[in-house]
Amino acid sequence: MARKRQTLGIILQEQNKVARADADRAAEFALSNGKRIGEALIELQLATEEDVVRALATQHGMEYVEVNRSTVSPEALSLVPEKIIKANDILPMSSSNGKLRIVIPDPLDLDTIDMLRFRLGVTDIEQVLAPRSRIKNYIDKYLKGPEASLDELSRSLDASVDASLDQDAKGEKKDTGDETDAPIIKLINMMIAEAVRTRASDIHVEPFGDRMRVRYRIDGVCIERENVPKRLQNAVTTRIKIMAGVDIAEKRVPQDGRIKMRIGGKDIDFRVAVCPSVHGESVVLRILRPDSAAVGIQQLGLEPEDYERFVRIIQRPNGIFLVTGPTGSGKTTTLYAALQELNRPDKKIITAEDPVEYVFPGMNQCLVKEDIGLSFSVILRSMLRQAPNIILVGEIRDLEVGEIAIQAALTGHLVFSTLHTNDAPSALTRLIDMGIKPFLVASSIQAIMAQRLVRTLCRECKIPDENPDKQLMKIVGMPMSMIEGKTIYKANGCPHCNNTGYRGRQGIFELLQMNTEIRELAFNRAGLADLRRAAKATGMSTLLQDGQRKILRGMTTIEELSRLAQAEIEME
Repeated sequence: MARKRQTLGIILQEQNKVARADADRAAEFALSNGKRIGEALIELQLATEEDVVRALATQHGMEYVEVNRSTVSPEALSLVPEKIIKANDILPMSSSNGKLRIVIPDPLDLDTIDMLRFRLGVTDIEQVLAPRSRIKNYIDKYLKGPEASLDELSRSLDASVDASLDQDAKGEKKDTGDETDAPIIKLINMMIAEAVRTRASDIHVEPFGDRMRVRYRIDGVCIERENVPKRLQNAVTTRIKIMAGVDIAEKRVPQDGRIKMRIGGKDIDFRVAVCPSVHGESVVLRILRPDSAAVGIQQLGLEPEDYERFVRIIQRPNGIFLVTGPTGSGKTTTLYAALQELNRPDKKIITAEDPVEYVFPGMNQCLVKEDIGLSFSVILRSMLRQAPNIILVGEIRDLEVGEIAIQAALTGHLVFSTLHTNDAPSALTRLIDMGIKPFLVASSIQAIMAQRLVRTLCRECKIPDENPDKQLMKIVGMPMSMIEGKTIYKANGCPHCNNTGYRGRQGIFELLQMNTEIRELAFNRAGLADLRRAAKATGMSTLLQDGQRKILRGMTTIEELSRLAQAEIEME
């Protein structure tokens, strides 16, 4: 009888890489989301990609290898077309005596191995394992054809423009076509593909007096990528405007458009905003990945107590749940996670959004169009006539929308919305300042959650912080006694994280759940300090406290927390 193969969870437990409770949690998450347990462990940040792949190698009796220039043979690379290597995330490692060793990220990807046997005419293929990210890094770094980088393409394009201008000056150019069209298209396509590959959320193309700067926003931080020559500014801007379907002749007013492209086998939308500036038109492309908003509640980064409270609150039949924070703090992602948890055939969900960035099956999503009078308030009134169970209002912007949302909550609907405030208690005072009657605020609000997004340390290269900055520790309210006997980490940098030391982001949260005392304070127009004191008495962890926990767990750094939350209130 064949020996039964150990499960991945058991192997990782035996290797002391995950605890049993974490393995069980990942197994439950994998089952409910149609994923493998290894994928679930990585998504929930319970194990590193390297740990999972090493365990897979043990499970399948395969060799785990390090991917670097000393282990990958150039001769083997030449045996497999580059297109196949990039399309399948594989690396030919070595070839001898008719046997080809192939580095793969997935031991169950038998289709790729069969395809290689057929395409290459090689029957003896030995499979070895390495993390997909390591394979991709090697491909991106070393498998470059001519003009494979933005820098090289930009320089060659600049040179071609110089040659074209010289021909014009001498009267030698007879072709009326624009010879820079094709390179410009290639430059922009490469720019977009590189931004998607590096997990950027935005591409900023900004004109200056002597150049055109390109920056990518990765994990919330802008990173300068390339300076496009000033003479190419009009060509670059015009090409993006053509792709976005906006008027290329209009340069005096802001314009908005959308681009849809297929990159890496996925259809990705780009929201394009063009705005006139002193030196020309500034263009921002917001990258809307179809999977970036499809985040489960477990992946948001809530602490266990806050997670349980969050799930209980969103299961209520009526009331308002508010998520607050500045632009780009992940409010929409949190609300979508809640709606997806509630999105069942027995519930009717209607949303009013400006704009609708992600489309989800099973929800009725309405786009706000202020120019034709289709405002939040108009859509909200129409919603209530359609007998929904759950309503999402993109943002409570004014008194009219706030009052309608509250009336909906008081008439048996569960309402989700966002508000721009710095913390959870100040949302109550903000609504009252808008002109909403205090008794309506007190009776309709069920909970308020403030949030920020902190960059998480790269698991591949983070190192212990032996001498943390005392001034920064004071700023984030962490005395030295808090870290005694504990290890905190700092960013280092490696190819896996583009040498930033960070990879990915997680939320830090402040969840205020209304109770009798807080409702009375809101009804009596209590000050912010009293509201905050009462909220903390009910067990609310502040943004700063949640961030401190994530520092002590080795998820982020003191520097990162100090960038987003400081101890002015905590140290009083």
